Amino acid sequence: MDTIATSSVTRRVGDRRSDEEMKMQAQSKREYLRQLTGEKARWSRPLTAEERKLGFSGWHQRGYLPHCDFPGLTQFVTFRLADSMPATRRREWEHLIKIEDSRKKRSELEGYLDRGLGVCHLRDMKLASTVEDALRHFHGNRMELLAWCVMPNHVHVLARIWQTPLCKLVLSWKRYIATSAGASSTERRPPARREGVKPSGALARRGALLVQRLRWQRDYWDTFMRDEEQERTAIRYIENNPVKAHLCRSPEEWPCSSARFRDKYRGLVIARPCNNEGRHLA
Repeated sequence: MDTIATSSVTRRVGDRRSDEEMKMQAQSKREYLRQLTGEKARWSRPLTAEERKLGFSGWHQRGYLPHCDFPGLTQFVTFRLADSMPATRRREWEHLIKIEDSRKKRSELEGYLDRGLGVCHLRDMKLASTVEDALRHFHGNRMELLAWCVMPNHVHVLARIWQTPLCKLVLSWKRYIATSAGASSTERRPPARREGVKPSGALARRGALLVQRLRWQRDYWDTFMRDEEQERTAIRYIENNPVKAHLCRSPEEWPCSSARFRDKYRGLVIARPCNNEGRHLA
């Protein structure tokens, strides 16, 4: 009994030390990120008063990587569904978060997403099309779309940022998706019944359920493009992602991707999305 009690005490002491070491490592990493971000900010131009007023953050960090947020940058963004990296399988992906090299970390994490874990609600082409419509809706308005792909549990976007900070742009996409997904649940009713009539309890619940299915991870991954060659590499990666994940044979076959909007010169020809009556969405 004494041996068992001693062993138990030893484990508790070891656990406390392990927790303390993890806290020290986390504090050390946060301090490192603050120093790294501060160094990058010193070598970069400062934000203007107008840019700060618009909400741009310049060089900053959100706890795990340095980020660059200025108008005029081309940003490669990935946002994902909340269950795409399941908490029940944390041991599989936790070590990926700790990779120091930012490019390798993103590559490994996106490779993990391509395994298609979670419920993968975006396999539903109606929901996937709603996501694509949200991206196209803001093209030529708040940003310029250069490439995109809606995968079963995540979304890739390459966009040239104008006067809307990236964090606000991503939030706009998610809000538009939620609003459109909820509204789509009532579209099958005849027009005479739709006009001026609130959705019934059943329809309202159906809309709410549809929105709940698209639970997004709060944060997102972003990398700004340093030159045109990096942009071209990002476009190839985004549009070939379904092929790499063995979801189709060619990029053009994937139904919710910019690949099918390429002309014979590989230029991107985008029309704003329309509703069922052929009108451009507001």
